[in-house]
Amino acid sequence: MLVSLGTLGQTARKYSNEFMNIGVDAAALGMSNTVVSLTADVNSGYWNPAGLTALEDNQLALMHSSYFANIANYNYMAFAMPLDTESAVGISLIRFGVDDILDTTQLIDDQGNINYDRIKRFSTADYGLTFSYARNLKLQGFSYGINAKVIRRIIGDFASSWGFGLDAGLQFQTDKDWKFGIMARDITTTYNAWAIDEDKFNDISDAVEGQNQSLPEKTEITIPKLQLGLSKKFIFHYDYSLVTALDLNVRFAENNDIISTSFASINPAFGFEFGYTDLVFLRGGLGNFQNETQFDDSQTTTFQPNFGVGFKYRGIQIDYAFTDIGDQSAALYSNVFSLKLDFSIFR
Repeated sequence: MLVSLGTLGQTARKYSNEFMNIGVDAAALGMSNTVVSLTADVNSGYWNPAGLTALEDNQLALMHSSYFANIANYNYMAFAMPLDTESAVGISLIRFGVDDILDTTQLIDDQGNINYDRIKRFSTADYGLTFSYARNLKLQGFSYGINAKVIRRIIGDFASSWGFGLDAGLQFQTDKDWKFGIMARDITTTYNAWAIDEDKFNDISDAVEGQNQSLPEKTEITIPKLQLGLSKKFIFHYDYSLVTALDLNVRFAENNDIISTSFASINPAFGFEFGYTDLVFLRGGLGNFQNETQFDDSQTTTFQPNFGVGFKYRGIQIDYAFTDIGDQSAALYSNVFSLKLDFSIFR
């Protein structure tokens, strides 16, 4: 596996299907995504499918956020249900899209005249459909989960692709509220095959003399990633709780993470959740630590702080996250809202 990853890293792109790495659930985003060890609800299908085994009833989750001054919209919905006391299944759908983009490729007609009636609109959208299965192991405290992902990417009428990949996760909980988790994404190297309308591409590339654009590659490979995490829950005076978490995000590529080699890069993240009577929650975290080169060639370490609050009552949970407080990193801040519904309220 290590040899194949090293060889693949020389040919595969560092970043592919990145929309699948943004994250879901405002509660998790408020903790800087440090939930791979403690996730235990419908959102586990994304973070670590092994956590689905903690489900006691059917659950539904919804989330919406906007990026780049509301130009891009990110939507997520998921459903999960226990099969029995030992296993559970889930399904989730992610859409990240930019809509109503002006297509000006036909703005100028054959006579060189500008005709605004020739302007059309199109959308570019990425879809990720995930099927999850989880089961408890015979070893006490251990559970595992597997995801099967179908990726669909569309760029108007110009190009589209299909992709498929697998994830695998593992969780372990001790008797003293320590939790450990590992999530391996794209373990089979998610493969995307693109279909490009070459006639439209040639029309665009020939529109400006001397551009000499070449046809893009029609295949993309997403290399595996690992997320390792541990967390612990503390209870104070029965009504107050504190969850602390540490995650290590590992990419098998060299980038600007604070720990980076030619083989792999490691990015740590820290998060906490303070709760009162399992009713209201205050969350925070630090993540996305990067070594950035300034104009004078000096190195500066940046990070992304996050903040969140939540409210849960009788199976209904509403969460909010404000990411990148104070604009400490290159990532733009975003307001994220999510809703989780436990079907036990109907019983």
